[in-house]
Amino acid sequence: MFCGIIAGVAWALETVILGIALSMTPFVSTEQAIFLAPFVSTFIHDAFSAIWAAIYNGARGNLKKVWHAAFGTKGGKFVMLAAVIGGPVGMTGYVLAINYMGASIGAVASAIFPAIGAILAYFFLKEKMQWYRWVFLFATLLGVYGLSYSPEVQIKDFWLGIIGALMCAFGWGIEAVILAKCMQDPEVKDEYALQIRQTTSAIVYGAVLLPILHGWGFTISLFSGTGWLLPVIALAAFFATLSYLCYYKAISQIGASKAMALNVTYAAWAIVFTVLILGDTSVLTPQTILYSLVVLVFGILAAADFKELFSKKKSF
Repeated sequence: MFCGIIAGVAWALETVILGIALSMTPFVSTEQAIFLAPFVSTFIHDAFSAIWAAIYNGARGNLKKVWHAAFGTKGGKFVMLAAVIGGPVGMTGYVLAINYMGASIGAVASAIFPAIGAILAYFFLKEKMQWYRWVFLFATLLGVYGLSYSPEVQIKDFWLGIIGALMCAFGWGIEAVILAKCMQDPEVKDEYALQIRQTTSAIVYGAVLLPILHGWGFTISLFSGTGWLLPVIALAAFFATLSYLCYYKAISQIGASKAMALNVTYAAWAIVFTVLILGDTSVLTPQTILYSLVVLVFGILAAADFKELFSKKKSF
């Protein structure tokens, strides 16, 4: 559970730092830059994350084992599939939801995935989900909705937005369930899965999505004369790598449904880091404070198995 909480904290840091990068001049200078920014930034972000993961695995002498896990095991190949579903499919859906239904609805879409994942984990992984954990999970999602809700949402295209939201929720939910199954294989450890996931995602973005969107010219232009842009994205990728590492460890140790409930608390932690890093105290309204507490408290409770806790206490 501690790893799951740290995953949420680190992802909140990543979100705030990546938001700084996306607000920099190269990503807002032209209409093309604004359109390509989410896709190009995600490609560069995942590529940097793959490098951070390689440094981590290299320092631990695991790169040969990662290679074997990726190409020598069935679980490793399914991690690649999960990477495509969670990366390009899930993230593209997230971008579509934000573009066509507004940022607040996009944030809600990203937060629905624990419910989707919990249902899938129940059917495919036989993970037990007690009734009170369902109640806590939906209370968490309501808290996220409260944090992201804006009455001024302008919907450009409802149906494209809904398609994007479903792609996002199912993409990230399915990814977590596949990963949980794959990491039951002792040869596919969580740190190996992270390396495979980020590398596969970056390759698919670079080889498929960017050529389709004619985004390589813009991407290459970012590698010269853009000041602190790339270091900021690299820093965001560092915290993303830490988040994924803790998230995958939580999935392997306590299961997909519990790990997802803890991970989604990033929506509340992001408020904290917005104040600490950006100095934006305007987010500290009674509403955001209340909903942040709801997300943090109920997110943790949704991951707790009280019967298991009480039985351990009794045996102790």
